[in-house]
Amino acid sequence: MEPQDEEKGSESLMGDIGGEERIAAPRDVVWAALNDPDMLKPCIPGCQTLEWISANELEASIRVRIGPIPAHFSGKITLSDVVAPESYTISGQGKGGIAGFAKGSAKVRLKADGNETLLHYETEAQLGGRLAKLGAKLIAAAAQKLGSRFFADFSEAVTRRASDARNG
Repeated sequence: MEPQDEEKGSESLMGDIGGEERIAAPRDVVWAALNDPDMLKPCIPGCQTLEWISANELEASIRVRIGPIPAHFSGKITLSDVVAPESYTISGQGKGGIAGFAKGSAKVRLKADGNETLLHYETEAQLGGRLAKLGAKLIAAAAQKLGSRFFADFSEAVTRRASDARNG
């Protein structure tokens, strides 16, 4: 990236961020939760709306703070490369008004491990506008924090749902 582009804040690419979560639920339960907006919405930091608009596309509205900049993103999320109940790629892009834009994707893989599931994810993101001016380290730290929070909250919610189903 040329210095003048960085100065304008036109685009900032973030490196891949990945991780794993062990979820105390069978793979089919985890897969169903990954495709259920009512399960996902409370796990996505700042998510206000999340609704299916077609068989493989959702519409979302999210309010987050990235570093010192509060942002409200509205956009679409698309599922592709779907291999149920094993994996998919989830891609999204949203506009955040004066804050800029965000694009990203995550490759999600589920591996059954007895009565538990190992969820592996690899993400990449791109930001533009004011957000891109914050600097790669701050953006990467914020993205890592938001991603880790989502997967930890998702793991907890799915584990709770599986436990309720066993006990209920």
